[in-house]
Amino acid sequence: MSTASKPDVWLRGPIDGIAPLLQPVAHALLQTQEDVHQIMEGFADEWLWEKPAGRASAGFHLQHISGVVDRLFTYARGESLTDIQLQELKQEGQPYPGHDRVAALLAALDHQIETALHQLRHTSENQLTEMRSVGRRKLASTVAGLLFHAAEHSQRHTGQLLVTVSVVKEKHIPAA
Repeated sequence: MSTASKPDVWLRGPIDGIAPLLQPVAHALLQTQEDVHQIMEGFADEWLWEKPAGRASAGFHLQHISGVVDRLFTYARGESLTDIQLQELKQEGQPYPGHDRVAALLAALDHQIETALHQLRHTSENQLTEMRSVGRRKLASTVAGLLFHAAEHSQRHTGQLLVTVSVVKEKHIPAA
């Protein structure tokens, strides 16, 4: 999924069906999707769980990006996390069935981004200031706060993924 000749997603215009104030969220999520696919090109499954310098593995970042978008968008809908979401959170950073190969993790990311875009298409700008509770402690946020944090957090981990993948690839495929 090469994006070398394309401008960044936010410079390609609005995403159909998404309210103007939510365009930055959609743009960041789509940029995450494109960047992650590009970063992971040529990355072997057996490298996914390596932790260079004791830092998080590429597998963790892939699981976490999908997971954080799922969890924050759940809170934005005013819902609590399900038992499945809580179990997946506990398993982030570990291989488990369906979340243990590059292709599977990229497919999970693609599915989560598509689900998030669907939710954005059904989120009214009038909802953005509505209060929402986060986590067991019921910390206060808003719909906008949750959606924007999901977008920025996915970008943060995309940057961390880039560094991790670069270091791991250099170890296995030294530059000539």
